[in-house]
Amino acid sequence: MSALDALTLAVVQAGLQQVCNEMDVAFSRSAFSPVIAEADDRSDGIYAADTGALIAQGEYGLPVFVGTMQHSAEELIRLIKEGEAGAPEPGDIYVVNDPYLGGTHLMDVRFAKPVFVDGELFCWLQNTGHWPDIGGMVPGGFSAHATEVEQEGLRLPPVKLFKRGQMDREIFAIISSNIRVADQRIGDIKAQEAALMVGEAQLMDLVAKHGRATLEEAIAEIRARSAERMSAEIRRIPDGVYRSEAFVDSDGVVDEPLRIALAVTKAGDGLLFDFSGSSPPCRGPMNSVIATTRSAVYLAVKHVFPDVPINAGTFEPLTVLRPEGTFLDARYPRPVSGCAAEVSQRIAEAVFLALVQAIPNRVTAAPAGTSGNFALGGFDPVKGAGYVMYQITGGGYGGNAEHDGLTNGCSTIGISKTAPVEVMEQYYPVLFRRFALREGSGGAGEHRGGFGVHYEVELLRGEARASFVMDHGRFGPPGVLGGRDGAPNVVRIHRGGESFTPLHLSKDQDIAIRPGDRVEVMTPGGGGYGDPARRDPALIRRDVRRGYYTPEQAEALWGRSG
Repeated sequence: MSALDALTLAVVQAGLQQVCNEMDVAFSRSAFSPVIAEADDRSDGIYAADTGALIAQGEYGLPVFVGTMQHSAEELIRLIKEGEAGAPEPGDIYVVNDPYLGGTHLMDVRFAKPVFVDGELFCWLQNTGHWPDIGGMVPGGFSAHATEVEQEGLRLPPVKLFKRGQMDREIFAIISSNIRVADQRIGDIKAQEAALMVGEAQLMDLVAKHGRATLEEAIAEIRARSAERMSAEIRRIPDGVYRSEAFVDSDGVVDEPLRIALAVTKAGDGLLFDFSGSSPPCRGPMNSVIATTRSAVYLAVKHVFPDVPINAGTFEPLTVLRPEGTFLDARYPRPVSGCAAEVSQRIAEAVFLALVQAIPNRVTAAPAGTSGNFALGGFDPVKGAGYVMYQITGGGYGGNAEHDGLTNGCSTIGISKTAPVEVMEQYYPVLFRRFALREGSGGAGEHRGGFGVHYEVELLRGEARASFVMDHGRFGPPGVLGGRDGAPNVVRIHRGGESFTPLHLSKDQDIAIRPGDRVEVMTPGGGGYGDPARRDPALIRRDVRRGYYTPEQAEALWGRSG
């Protein structure tokens, strides 16, 4: 144990957390794109100088980036040591979005800044922001039919976008020449830089206040305590092997489900996750890189044990075997645009379905499990400019041992929220004809699942192309312990007086849209928890009274209407 007193340890831990939170807030407040400024699709963290191990991450950042940014930092350090990336100097900022180097999909662009104390590298600051476009076949980057990563957009290895504090205009020119609406990206780039500058200033204040040696001792102790806390939680789980499976609707190219097969082995104070029985690599963009696969496991376990502080120690009792030969270990040039926002949520779902067998009072039924990725790109004749609109949507959470699931919750992997429709209507030539709860979409159970949302967006002027990569259109989120499945995802295109559903249900790309055409989406409800016959009659009456269900629907689902 560290010789640091408890008060100093607590102050340092809170200070490191505050550095990350300040970066999160600065990033969102200065970003140009609504997906960052309004939806908070971003994250910031502090990483060890020599290993890239996570020291702290912002409370307002996406959980899925917890593991991936640690992998990314590890890969950057490796490449620097091997001479594949330039050695860090004060004022440098590296940019990277390569999925195979600890990333997610290409739209998640990471900046990494080395922080020096007395001329020596002390740590790395890193952030990730979702850019609305990164080039590729379709506006927004969500190519449902891509068969190789080059079709998804511009892939960047770690290069110095900022050198000694100055932006490299040549590298910026390469980036801006390969993405849509490039003139707007400078706002997001400056926001990412500003967040890292804020973090460095706050971190220097901590160093000045406590000294480098004290900070390093505290960081090591915080990591050790997090590992012990996670181990203590795991020890309460009965030893055994718990198996589950989850399914991705299709890969967007071959209209067949992809199977995630999971075996969780609990022994002593550790958990081992084995996905080796999962489907082989797929042709379409629903492959997952290993960083995202592991991060999805980490965030799922953190959902179950939310009180354990996040740092590298949190993950030490968790072993995720590399699922070689499956679609959960994508290698170049497999397409991966669906890995972070969709496949990761199926992985987390598989973890929930396994652990609910062991600790049913701690785990929920399956949540909606899709980010509802919808991109619309076109030209606005009134503004005389092109645009790329990116929309994410919430859904229902699964019921649990204590209560019904949350309605219109954010995706399992993040805290990102739907941008206000008023903001979207100001930015883009669209009108939201509907944005409402999808009543009755939660799975029946002793505690029912929460409801998804139902929206319709109409193009007002110009021409545009619509693309979406979503999931849970073929299978609704599973109920557990006798609970029923939540309603599946529904996507409809209303075009020229006719309506249709895509072949792959919630995946398609490059759909031509004209003024008056509409895209309609109904997101999934959460799975039900427990036998529906055990539901409190007062809760059934309440739901009927509120109009969530008709008396006939309640009778069919619960055997009574109150």
